[in-house]
Amino acid sequence: MLGNILVGRYQIISHLGGGGFGETFVAFDTQLPGKPKCVVKKLQPQSQDPITLQTARRLFDTEAQVLYKLGTNEHIPLLLAYFEENQEFYLVQEFITGHDLSQELVPGKKFSQEEVIKLLQSILKILEFVHQQNVIHRDINPHNILRRDTDGQLVLIDFGAVKEITTQAIVNSGQIQQTIAIGTPGYIPSEQAQGNPKFSSDIYAVGIMGIQALTGLDPSQFNQDTITNEIVWREQTEVTPEFANLLDKMVCYDFRERYSSVNQILQHLQDLQFSNTMVVSPPPANPPNQQPSKSFPKYKYKGILIRAFLILIVIGCGGVGSFFLVNAINAKNANSLYRQATILSDLQRHEDALATYEKVIALQADSSQAWYGKGKSLYALKQYKQALVAYEKAIQIQPDYFDSWSDRGLTLDKLKRYQEAIYAFDKALQIQNDKPNIWAAKGKALMNLKQYDEAVLAYDQAINFNSDNYNYWYQKGIALHQSQRYEDAITSFDRSLEIKSNYASAWYHRGNAFANLNRYRNAIKSYDKAVEYQENYYQAWLSKGNVLITIQRYPEAVVAFTQATKYSPRNSQAWYYLGWSLHQNQRYEEAINAFNQAINLKPNSYQSWYGKGNSLYQLAQYPAAIKSYNRAIRYNKNHAESWYSKGNSLFNLQQYQQAIASYKQAIKYKPNYQQAKQALQKTQELLADKNNERKSD
Repeated sequence: MLGNILVGRYQIISHLGGGGFGETFVAFDTQLPGKPKCVVKKLQPQSQDPITLQTARRLFDTEAQVLYKLGTNEHIPLLLAYFEENQEFYLVQEFITGHDLSQELVPGKKFSQEEVIKLLQSILKILEFVHQQNVIHRDINPHNILRRDTDGQLVLIDFGAVKEITTQAIVNSGQIQQTIAIGTPGYIPSEQAQGNPKFSSDIYAVGIMGIQALTGLDPSQFNQDTITNEIVWREQTEVTPEFANLLDKMVCYDFRERYSSVNQILQHLQDLQFSNTMVVSPPPANPPNQQPSKSFPKYKYKGILIRAFLILIVIGCGGVGSFFLVNAINAKNANSLYRQATILSDLQRHEDALATYEKVIALQADSSQAWYGKGKSLYALKQYKQALVAYEKAIQIQPDYFDSWSDRGLTLDKLKRYQEAIYAFDKALQIQNDKPNIWAAKGKALMNLKQYDEAVLAYDQAINFNSDNYNYWYQKGIALHQSQRYEDAITSFDRSLEIKSNYASAWYHRGNAFANLNRYRNAIKSYDKAVEYQENYYQAWLSKGNVLITIQRYPEAVVAFTQATKYSPRNSQAWYYLGWSLHQNQRYEEAINAFNQAINLKPNSYQSWYGKGNSLYQLAQYPAAIKSYNRAIRYNKNHAESWYSKGNSLFNLQQYQQAIASYKQAIKYKPNYQQAKQALQKTQELLADKNNERKSD
């Protein structure tokens, strides 16, 4: 393979590795400037019989589409191309310079708990995106996670779905059978080994890596309980019980006992970090006339001793003891129910969580946390008005409740009550002003009120607290663009793209800013980058086409508008501009077809009827052209150009009186229309000459 050039483009320069599923090479892309490196994966199906190849071909195409979609994330290599050559399948991906985590997780080296938490968070954030795309990786292990040299960030590679293509066999008249389990020994859970992977199978593999980092042991060295099959590892390291419990839950032998989503783990890791850094100080005295909010501590009651003590009180004190006993029992029940509600909320079982929060409120109506939890559940169920009531109740009980104010603002934003949302965000920021997400939410609400300069200031605050968030820079760019501060907008989009270079929306709006500055070539380059990273971004194709029309590059405009109609086939504007650019290329029949598509989608579009009339006119189909102009005039009677063009068609049919009437209408609606005036004068003179000829006869 070395030295070979695949599909006339990718020159193989070195061998990276291989296995049962295929081989991996480094190649030069000879058709790009500088011949950048890329990774070429050659996949080898187990059999070459036609049925197997046909099945592999289908799987290959499907999985390539998945990999392309995943590559929009900066922590997953971008899929550059895929193709078949000589009944072998090839993937071409972005080349990542760096090292894999097997060079960091070396035998005998133990990581601290804090280091492992950070490592898990980095991996799980990538995995969260993967699972959101409904994809199971199936082969997470240190060799398949790279640390990129340029920024030290992690990159997830080698998705098991690709290996599936090469491990299929066809049996019993075309049925598919998996021939080997996909995954790496030590990191593969039992259900995946049996060919039934779950999302929690990936979670298992990440948990194994966490234990590996803490203990300095290879997974093959882990001990297992002979009865439960659970991994026994705690005596090999020192960690908090809470973190050990989290890891144990990640690597449970029974997948049903594991975390069901990555988001849950990330939240619990964040809670662990917070609890590890929290400073305990004496509680402040309650201000006069202010009742403390009920909260739910994490600890348990001291069980039997307290219950025994309460029984003695009841026996000794009668009714008074009963009163305190009921309150204590209610408090305990409320604590238990609140914990249940929180877990249900984490599991996204929002209706169950809502019902449980309501039970808490029935026991302790002055619990701000329960009212807030109820609000969150209602918000998740899109019952925004009811959520608003719950948040307001939480605020009445605890006026300085940051989360209630901020979530109240988000709810008001959903209800399009933007001014009230801004007030809520301001109240939240008076309590804690270092929350970039709330500053950004305020900026969004200001944008909806078209208060663009104020929105810019809000996004500046968000950036001040988190300058690495590409979306804050992007949103600031949008606000600047709306304020017609195009140069500043470009600068902001550039900062967004420095953080996330494949952010198609930032490239698109950057192109719009350049277009507004009449810097058309820069605009086209930006639109090209937008569709490079998101090929179906029809708005970018549409805007590129409009710029190409402006600089009279009509053949390229046809290509751009064709792509726009491909990805947005019900967009009448795209069809109209395609027709217009085809007309400019003198492809009149095709232009008429495009205008017809636009008219089918938007029958009252005078522009499409006018464009169709012009193409019919160029084909000398004057009666049909007149019908189109008449439809254009019906939908916009003061469109002078339609009257003028109708007049030209009537003139060519020698219907001079009607032509004169049309020209006069054009001049009526556009008094300085010189072409119409000249045509009117020419027609009147011609008609006068003909009348004189008749008289002389």
